[in-house]
Amino acid sequence: MGPQQDRSAAKPYANGTAAAPPSAGRKENNKVVRYRECQRNHAASIGGHAVDGCREFMASGAEGTAAALLCAACGCHRSFHRREVEAAAAECDCSSDTSSGTGRR
Repeated sequence: MGPQQDRSAAKPYANGTAAAPPSAGRKENNKVVRYRECQRNHAASIGGHAVDGCREFMASGAEGTAAALLCAACGCHRSFHRREVEAAAAECDCSSDTSSGTGRR
């Protein structure tokens, strides 16, 4: 590769199609993901059901590290916590006018 060529450019596959650059096709995700209460069953080995009462996931470390996947409160992996996806406020279409009347004609 010469100094003038872009290393992040799409490289063709064997069948002649071009691969998309790493950032292509990824839309900006406007959704907020929160991990709520822990649902891990600590008594599963004895046939019971007991949860620890952890109300919300708190990461043990910085984002991108292995510790970020462990909860600081209960020590469980993030996958044991209930995942809640919220749409961003920008996607809400709150422009409908419902105050124009109360009865139907």
